[in-house]
Amino acid sequence: MDKEIQNEPVRINPARKASLNDTGGYTEGVVGGQFFSPSKGNMEFKEVIKEIYDYISAEPLFFYDIVVGCDSPSSDKPFFPIAIVILRTGAGGRFFLKKMHYPDNYLKRFMNINWKQRILQEVYLSCELALSLRETLEKEFGKATPTFNYQFAYIHADVGEQGKTKEMVKEVTGLIRANGFEPRIKPQSFAASVVADRYT
Repeated sequence: MDKEIQNEPVRINPARKASLNDTGGYTEGVVGGQFFSPSKGNMEFKEVIKEIYDYISAEPLFFYDIVVGCDSPSSDKPFFPIAIVILRTGAGGRFFLKKMHYPDNYLKRFMNINWKQRILQEVYLSCELALSLRETLEKEFGKATPTFNYQFAYIHADVGEQGKTKEMVKEVTGLIRANGFEPRIKPQSFAASVVADRYT
């Protein structure tokens, strides 16, 4: 069993990215900067892609599930750990995590009663990373793709039918589907509620 993981209609558009850039805290985007791997340390996005490729290539007979999820702490100055998880079905998996930070003037929108905005930001970031990752994987895998038995269909959201986030389930799942992915909510959304949550 792998030591890293034990088996347990609105699109993101250039206008939104520009508005985030205006805050001064989003210039590198979700694929810029460093991702963290427990076994490899800090990695650039292109190195994450290579690691995913090598991980699948090492055991091509397994089925692989790639998912993305995000979480954030309930605080006045939240940050947003976004996780890429690749599961080797029945045999553990790997994950790569990037923490998104924002300046104080942008964080004001997440304070106090604006917990809903914080949840939506988790979903926006997950969708943006998932879209970039899917496009890059399809491009980089190229001719190898038919021999790779994998799917990248799900985004995990840290909302559920229990507790206060239940009133956001419809909005969050609609956002995810509008971006071409299927949603998973708690208790099935381990990429957000377990992996990303571990780093909040």
